Amino acid sequence: MTGTGTGTAEGTPEVRVRRVYDPPAPEDGTRVLVDRIWPRGLAKQDAEFDEWGKEVAPSTSLRQWYGHRPERFAEFRDRYEEELRDPERARELDRLGELARSGTLTLLTATKDVEHSHAVVLAELLRTPAD
Repeated sequence: MTGTGTGTAEGTPEVRVRRVYDPPAPEDGTRVLVDRIWPRGLAKQDAEFDEWGKEVAPSTSLRQWYGHRPERFAEFRDRYEEELRDPERARELDRLGELARSGTLTLLTATKDVEHSHAVVLAELLRTPAD
């Protein structure tokens, strides 16, 4: 699977999630890498994204604890959402929200299991209207 999710309700931002290794698609809009570390095996000159938003990525300790184990995803989501309340991360999340409201936003990750990744958590948060 190369991508997941889009906005569905009127006024809901269209936020996609794809692997950074997938070729860009015309419908991707703004492409932002949301991993903290550079994707393995991807040469910088071959990187096809507009921005690197590593400030919004999970902390190293949370990423290592999670280890991409699907059985930990629910707790990972809770811990990650807590981390996103940190002022620096919250500012970056707000900025991504502005990008999403101005057009399609594609969040890129090197994670193999995109469905159980922090990028999916970010996409869901960005699609949720602010209260």
